[in-house]
Amino acid sequence: MIARGVLFGSVLLAGGIALWRTAGPALELAIWRMELVGAEPPRALPVPVEGVGPDDLGDTWGNARSGGRPHQGIDIFARRRTPVRSTTPGIIARRGENPLGGRTVTILGPGGWRHYYAHLQAYGGYAEGDRVAEGAVIGFVGTSGNAPADAPHLHYGIYTRDGPRNPYPLLSYPAEDRAPAESRDASGP
Repeated sequence: MIARGVLFGSVLLAGGIALWRTAGPALELAIWRMELVGAEPPRALPVPVEGVGPDDLGDTWGNARSGGRPHQGIDIFARRRTPVRSTTPGIIARRGENPLGGRTVTILGPGGWRHYYAHLQAYGGYAEGDRVAEGAVIGFVGTSGNAPADAPHLHYGIYTRDGPRNPYPLLSYPAEDRAPAESRDASGP
């Protein structure tokens, strides 16, 4: 009777381990996704193009684009193949190509905000579903899609539950102001 119980317990334990090895990573990602979406969105963000600072940016939000559509992002000009870094921790929600943005990466970040990086020359080493840290290289500045061949740049856009949001004001803060509101002390701005 004891041997039978030990055998049943061993089989149950082995089954649990096998199940965790297959379902565990997906469960962990789902839990992290829920935590990410429930987190406070950032009050400020680092500039996603290596070597470019807030003073190098121009606010191109709302400028006219082909077909009379408004520009829903900011263009950050840099040399071709300059690293593009994630502005937040997140999950690669989409990595692919489209006619306007060319090679693109979309990252689901804190607060459920989607961070859209377009006109990439090449991708970083991440695939859809991968977790990324703030500052991870997700691609390289380029001219894919409808970007002019002589003007390598990153198109960076933010999409919230309420629609597109101008990233320029968020990128123009100094690094010490990037923390979410609840993690800042009372002496902060």
